[in-house]
Amino acid sequence: MSLYASGSQTVGPYLHIGFTWLNTERIAGPGVKGERVVIQGRLLDGDGVGVSDGLVEIWQANAAGKYAHPDDRQKKALEKGFRGFGRIPTDAKGHFRFSTVKPGRVPGPAGKLQASHLSVTVFMRGLLKQLSTRIYFPGDPANAQDPVLKRVPAARRATLVARRKARGVLEWNIVLQGRDETVFFDF
Repeated sequence: MSLYASGSQTVGPYLHIGFTWLNTERIAGPGVKGERVVIQGRLLDGDGVGVSDGLVEIWQANAAGKYAHPDDRQKKALEKGFRGFGRIPTDAKGHFRFSTVKPGRVPGPAGKLQASHLSVTVFMRGLLKQLSTRIYFPGDPANAQDPVLKRVPAARRATLVARRKARGVLEWNIVLQGRDETVFFDF
């Protein structure tokens, strides 16, 4: 007897049933302090084709380095209008887009500060478990000392760093497999 995963044992493509109320591309609303940034990109398969039924989710700290979550007990303020969370389905060509602020640095392993980053989770058809990765900001001197980024082989780190497309706009693609595959983390 052989065991194969069936459609009911995958993460998708059921992302549009009952969860659309969670979809939002705006992580930081008007009036929230911090450097405004738009993150845009595509979810791409191994052949460079956009994945049309994926879902990209982002969690992040605010500009002061505090998460909008009860487990973050730092004595830093949270502003009204900062969600710290965004979730958006990909379009027919795999595009996604988020509007937010650059997060502040947060404590990481052994209390060392991490570089500014966004935590990203990817859901889509055929995955038995969601994918976890990060987006780092281009030109940030803290990237060189980030305890998580330092664990990634130097030749692969570029897959985690967004590219500046225009003022206030960063581009970052998620490549699921192949030569330019995005680094994904186990959890």
